[in-house]
Amino acid sequence: MSNKNQLLEKEDKTIQIENENTNTNKLEQNSKEENPISEFVPVKKKNMDVLSIFTLFVVIFIGILLVIFTIFTIYNVFNTNIISGIHIKGMDVSGLSASDAKYQLDNYLKTKLPQEITLKHGDFESTISISQMDISFDTKSAINSALHVGREGNIFQNNLQVLSMMFGNVNIEPKITCNKQLLTKNLEDLSSQLPDAVVQSSYYLENNELIITSGKEGNIVNAEKTIENIKNSISTFSALNTPVEIAVKTEQPDEIKVEQIYNEIRKDPVDAYYTKDPFEIHPSENGIDFKISLEEAKAIISSEKKEEYSIPLTIIRPNVTTNMIGTEAFPDMLSTFSTRYAASNRNRTTNLMLAANKINGTVLMPGETFSYNKVVGARTIAAGYKEAPIYVEGRVEDGLGGGICQITSTLYNAVIYANLEITQRTNHQFVPSYVTASRDATVVYGALDFQFKNNRNYPIKLVCSVSGGIANFQIFGMRQEDDVEVQISSYETGRTATAIYSEAYKILKRNGQVVDKQLLSKDTYKRH
Repeated sequence: MSNKNQLLEKEDKTIQIENENTNTNKLEQNSKEENPISEFVPVKKKNMDVLSIFTLFVVIFIGILLVIFTIFTIYNVFNTNIISGIHIKGMDVSGLSASDAKYQLDNYLKTKLPQEITLKHGDFESTISISQMDISFDTKSAINSALHVGREGNIFQNNLQVLSMMFGNVNIEPKITCNKQLLTKNLEDLSSQLPDAVVQSSYYLENNELIITSGKEGNIVNAEKTIENIKNSISTFSALNTPVEIAVKTEQPDEIKVEQIYNEIRKDPVDAYYTKDPFEIHPSENGIDFKISLEEAKAIISSEKKEEYSIPLTIIRPNVTTNMIGTEAFPDMLSTFSTRYAASNRNRTTNLMLAANKINGTVLMPGETFSYNKVVGARTIAAGYKEAPIYVEGRVEDGLGGGICQITSTLYNAVIYANLEITQRTNHQFVPSYVTASRDATVVYGALDFQFKNNRNYPIKLVCSVSGGIANFQIFGMRQEDDVEVQISSYETGRTATAIYSEAYKILKRNGQVVDKQLLSKDTYKRH
């Protein structure tokens, strides 16, 4: 009985424990249902951990960026070379120093520039030397601009620009420089060589007549626009193979002003004389006047369009001419120069003699300017000139008055040796046979003249002779205390397939010592 009771008691306890467990589970379940938020507490803690990690990551990332930015900034500040991505005229100069960039760029551009540029107008062509005109790329300024890329703003702007250059590039175009004054003068001188050049009216005295030649409409070189054409051709590297177009503009010749010509030529006769204390010469001058009234002369010009007009003159001779004074008035020979000619060519010899006779005996007072075309006059059949070889647009042809440029060139050298002031002179298209390069002077009536000024304190006299195959000039006057010995140095500076370049200098010496050296000219000639 007691065992049975014990078993029953154990079963009751077991049932009681199970019931208690069951109640406990129900209470927990009820508790969860009544407080649902309690089961999300562990998730919030997890999200907070993730946010902390992300924040740490961002801080580290920003720190790394700051370190990189600082290093990048320090590198850019202390980097003195050109930054990446910079090109000058298409050449990559990234990472180069200024000196290395200039050396490489100059060598690169040398291969792109010709020694000379061909200028073209219709069928007419001429050449111009790159070096003589100082035409070049301004590489120094271009490199300076390249060095400033990424260095002109604040730190952030500079770094951003440097960074952007790593993924792109910029090309800097260097400016083209030239000696604009010298280039303009050469282009303006080229105007007279154009086949359709403007011809100005002119006049000369011939056998008691005033001969006025009409000008002709023509073209002149537009220097400013032509310089731009030259620069564009160099900039695009097309000057190596393609001629540069000469920009021209049409120009009318000046109107013939009869009254102005009258005032220039009309004068009373003056007798020549000289004094001994002080020794001074006063040359004679012919008196000149119109044989007709000024109104009648104007009517001749306005009556009809003609190539040449003739107005009769009255020449009034002085009682005492300069030549009558004799050599005592011009005691010292200041210079002399001779050239040889082929006496067998009679027509050419005739032309030389006619021109020389016109000049022979000419006296220039101090400050007075000699004009070859005014003294010699137009080379016409009426004046006795013959057909002889001349240069026409690069070809040798027979032309009226051919050969008289030998007289011009001979006089040019005598004038230099007398240390007189050259005011107008142009070289030939080709180097002539009678003098060397840069020792010549050409003339074209109405277009090109040879002029010089008597810059001495005393009058000078020109004496010219053409005989026995020798053309000679002598210049007489009176020596001065400041006179110097004159030497001429001329030489070629370069040759190309189409041109010859030369220079001439006047060297002044006193007591055997050089006291000055003056540039006479830089010239370009065509090759035969």
